[in-house]
Amino acid sequence: MKKVIVILLGILIIFSFFYFDLNQYLNFNTLKEKKDILQSFYADNVFVTILFYFILYLVVAALALPGAAIMTMAGGAIFGLVQGTIIVSIASTSGAALAFVVTRYLVKDVVQKRYGEKLKDINNGLEKEGLFYLFTLRLIPVVPFFLINLGFSLTPMRLFSFFWVSQIGMIPGTILYVNAGTQLSQIESPAGILSPNIILSFVILGLFPLVMKKIVSVWKNNKLYKAYNKPKRFDYNVAVIGAGSGGLVSSYIAAAVKAKTLLIEKHKMGGDCLNTGCVPSKAFIKSAKVLHQIKRAEEWGFNSANVNFDFKNIMERVQNVIKKVEPHDSVERYTNLGVDIKLGNAMITSPYEIQVGDESVTAKNIIIATGASPLVPPIPGIDLVNPFTSDTIWNLRELPKRLVVVGGGPIGSELAQSFSRFGSKVTIIEAYPCILSREDDDVSNFMCDIFEKEGVDILKGHRVVEFKMTDGVKTVVCKSGDNIKNIEADEILLALGRKANVKGFGLEKLDVKITGKGTIEVDDFLRTNYQNIYAVGDVAGPYQFTHFASHQAWYASVNSLFSPFKKFKADYRVIPRTTFTDPEVARVGLNEKEALEKKIEYEVVNYDISELDRAIAEDEDRGFIKVLVSPGKDTVLGATIVGHHAGELITEFVTAMKHNFGLNKILGTIHAYPTFSEANKSLAGNWKKSHAPEGALKWLKRYHAWRRN
Repeated sequence: MKKVIVILLGILIIFSFFYFDLNQYLNFNTLKEKKDILQSFYADNVFVTILFYFILYLVVAALALPGAAIMTMAGGAIFGLVQGTIIVSIASTSGAALAFVVTRYLVKDVVQKRYGEKLKDINNGLEKEGLFYLFTLRLIPVVPFFLINLGFSLTPMRLFSFFWVSQIGMIPGTILYVNAGTQLSQIESPAGILSPNIILSFVILGLFPLVMKKIVSVWKNNKLYKAYNKPKRFDYNVAVIGAGSGGLVSSYIAAAVKAKTLLIEKHKMGGDCLNTGCVPSKAFIKSAKVLHQIKRAEEWGFNSANVNFDFKNIMERVQNVIKKVEPHDSVERYTNLGVDIKLGNAMITSPYEIQVGDESVTAKNIIIATGASPLVPPIPGIDLVNPFTSDTIWNLRELPKRLVVVGGGPIGSELAQSFSRFGSKVTIIEAYPCILSREDDDVSNFMCDIFEKEGVDILKGHRVVEFKMTDGVKTVVCKSGDNIKNIEADEILLALGRKANVKGFGLEKLDVKITGKGTIEVDDFLRTNYQNIYAVGDVAGPYQFTHFASHQAWYASVNSLFSPFKKFKADYRVIPRTTFTDPEVARVGLNEKEALEKKIEYEVVNYDISELDRAIAEDEDRGFIKVLVSPGKDTVLGATIVGHHAGELITEFVTAMKHNFGLNKILGTIHAYPTFSEANKSLAGNWKKSHAPEGALKWLKRYHAWRRN
């Protein structure tokens, strides 16, 4: 109601202005004619004149009424140059601020809620550079005053910042017009004030802060490199440190465009994903799932089914899978692709030089892809129990009878469920109210129920405070409020996240900037504070996914090789993720938690996988799909899938978001029957049903009734 009143008041003032032809008093000729009268009135009524002038200017500026230039000249004619400049400056800035506040009050929330995700990059840019942009625009009088007020009101810029930058930025133009007002007799029209030369001067003045910013940036860059000698000739166009996903893709792309490329790896080709992460965990999960399905044999019509297994053989199979995949990431393959490989510890000794063992090489550009390592916090007693991590768990050859998993995130959940299926008594200790805490509550609760039905104990809202070793028995001490529990275990698995590998290869000496989260600080082009040193993958963030590292690698390699002629900002708009529990949990874009945090308006469309024919046929009819769309539209803001093959099904929504098509297009696409992918089409159908044009359908009903008669 308040917003309606504000809108109506604005409309009333604008209508009155034009209806009563008040514009006739705000023109150049009237000002020249009434100049003496205005000066005389001011001499007799100083305070009243200033107050009336201020209020009138405030209204004109706030509502973008015609006559602001005349009002400014009037300020000079009535008050003189110094006093007039002060009064006009405060009045015009106050008017701009009022327009800023009113516009923000009326529409900002709506715009940010509806388009917040799309505006994220713009908002971030304005947060960093907005003051420069605003200052530049205010210095150029020909840029419409009201458009600046309107545009910046929709950004996250603070009112105080908007006010003082506008104040300073408008001073040169204000002085110009106020001074013109003091010389009214010599001016024939306002057009004579802004000659082409004056406009050009203001444009140059407006660009000055941006030019200065660039000069400062170049100066800082030169100062950073001053201590190092730049080689006249480089051994390599690009040197990549780390042969995980990010490093392999970076070197692959560089070699593909015939750049001389060096790849350095201190341990094993393929990095964590191949050797200790994605590949071994998925092999392990598959074996556990097969065993679980055998135990469910009666559900598929078998009287019984039994299997014997040796856990050692399971873990040996995991290693065999790694060996099968190894050739894809091998030294031989990448050498054949044209990449020089050096195995050993890399030490960056300068922005252009890397020491590998006893050899020193130079590179025009360096890409850091050193990945991350499991987080092992300094919990008291941790050295006594020697816990496993996601890197070391693959050394196990004997199934632990009792396994405590500290952390219920994706890694902890995947391994906990698998070990439970092999026969371990698994306890998850999770500090949050439920596992998979980044997902929506319905997703977390659904997976909690699945885990608990399978025999996994979940201690929700508990935090590990100590480890103990008593008579050869490992004990995990955890706490929830005042409640303390002691959990005995044969083995302990820490799954508390991963920390970026930023130490041990020279970043400290170069003073490469590190973020508060412990990752290397990079700009939109994946450059560090050294313009020729890039970072990708887990070491740079913000996501720790193998496919995300590969995604970043393309930008880093292309930017490093073709900058400054061409460079690309990394695009993080559509990043899918999958947790490979059973059922799988896959997501892309926003979920409800994030939408609420970001104050983005949305509608929810649901589909229960228990209704899907193929899922019923395979006894995999558990789970759901939940898609967030823009209110009243079919535009996909995000999708979450819990179910069989969720990681595969999510791709359709990834494609929709990437290429800007909505649920109507998915509904209009033929999906083979019977398949799991039909679930996506059925969800789109649910959206269509809920947005059916009821009025039109009523008329259609009448039409068909008429046709029957």
